[in-house]
Amino acid sequence: MQWLNTLIGKAFTGMFGAEFMATHWGSAIQFFIYDTIKIIILLCLLIFLISYIQSYFPPERTKKILGKFHGVGANIVGALLGTVTPFCSCSSIPIFMGFTRAGLSGGVTFSFLISSPLVDLGAFILLASVFGFPIAIAYVVVGLVLAVVGGTIIETTGVGKNVREFILEGEIAEIEGTELTKKDRLIYAKDQMLGTLKKVWIYILIGVGIGATIHNFIPTEWIQAVVGEDKWYSVLVASVVGVPMYADIFGTIPVAEALFAKGVGVGTILAFMMSVTALSLPSMIMLSKAVKPKLLFWFILIVVIGIIAIGYIFNALNFLFI
Repeated sequence: MQWLNTLIGKAFTGMFGAEFMATHWGSAIQFFIYDTIKIIILLCLLIFLISYIQSYFPPERTKKILGKFHGVGANIVGALLGTVTPFCSCSSIPIFMGFTRAGLSGGVTFSFLISSPLVDLGAFILLASVFGFPIAIAYVVVGLVLAVVGGTIIETTGVGKNVREFILEGEIAEIEGTELTKKDRLIYAKDQMLGTLKKVWIYILIGVGIGATIHNFIPTEWIQAVVGEDKWYSVLVASVVGVPMYADIFGTIPVAEALFAKGVGVGTILAFMMSVTALSLPSMIMLSKAVKPKLLFWFILIVVIGIIAIGYIFNALNFLFI
């Protein structure tokens, strides 16, 4: 959408003059307006289209599909289904509880729990529009691998059984799904689009604001000094900084875009995005109410180690994405 950036630049030049637009503030304002409009337009289009597809995968149908598979194959299916279900990290947890209560294995449910907020078809297309398809594909692949490996470890070690008793003792609600018409699906897609926009718009604005600040006011030397490609601890810093934050992946993209422009390694950027979406503090607090401390510890440990390993591997292969 470079045409949009050019159009905004011309409009602002006519309003404020070329001299102002050449300043840090002028560039920051253009970055903020352009990225906000771009992300919201893409978000609305993608969420509408993907929600229409997701209308064929309500939780009840997803549960039935997952119940037909076993072993690593089931973990792979759980991770893949997580990519086409409309759940962020916090809203994924009640679905995880329902799957556990229905008797699905811990490996399957945790593969779903990891991939659902981490890997999203809308995020893939938006990432491709910002960073190009190689990075977008890499993000999806490593996210799915992390989900499958994490679920497999939890299943084989048996720690997946450490869930709260009230989940196992609850009754399973069997909901008979009704067949939706095309009109119903379009209404559902519109509602999902508006509902998602209402939930994430503030995170988009915050993310774009942080991105504009990094892009225009923070010197490249400062960024490189903290999370530069040559710094061995850059991935660790990005992973730790991302955990306390709570944002949809759409809110992390403008920050990642600004870091990428400053020369930060792809692995460091991926580690930051993954830690925000998969290990946000609010979602971990919610998960602690559903699982016992031992399982929560192993879940966090597996995901953290996976994210850090992914970060270092992709930083080592950074030349492939430049």
